[in-house]
Amino acid sequence: MALKAFKSLAATTVMVLGCAAGTTAQAADDLTLQLKWVTQGQFAGYYVAKDKGFYEEEDLNVTIKPGGPDIAPPQVIAGGGADVIIDWMPSALASREKGVPLVNIAQPFKKSGMMLTCLKETGIKSPDDFKGKTLGVWFFGNEYPFLSWMSQLGIPTDGSAEGVKVLKQGFNV
Repeated sequence: MALKAFKSLAATTVMVLGCAAGTTAQAADDLTLQLKWVTQGQFAGYYVAKDKGFYEEEDLNVTIKPGGPDIAPPQVIAGGGADVIIDWMPSALASREKGVPLVNIAQPFKKSGMMLTCLKETGIKSPDDFKGKTLGVWFFGNEYPFLSWMSQLGIPTDGSAEGVKVLKQGFNV
């Protein structure tokens, strides 16, 4: 099953990057891919495709740039530092609202990977138990799904007794 998913990711990557570079490549076209985060498992398909020569087969000379806590892919592409970026849809939409002319060329995930966790002894079993609590959230685009969810639940994020206090969580968790 994992091999099938990997092959699907690699094939999608080649297709997406091939579309981004154009369909009539003569010589190898240079293409820079900016990752959302540091090199880790979620980006394995891009690196394996490069190592296996999939990009070369499509006449693409791909450079993969790792991301990090101080790297905002929409700013990188807007500044000309990348041709294709990896970003979460809510972050990309927020960037478009600010005038960055992004185009969605692929959406490999069917649902958000957002997860909330807490220690068992907190007694939190559902969102109804959030009121008056402090919740840590990763920012840099990751906060948008959380804030949208809180809004849908009618839970204020203003730190009030009826709402929650939002703590800008570090990426070292």
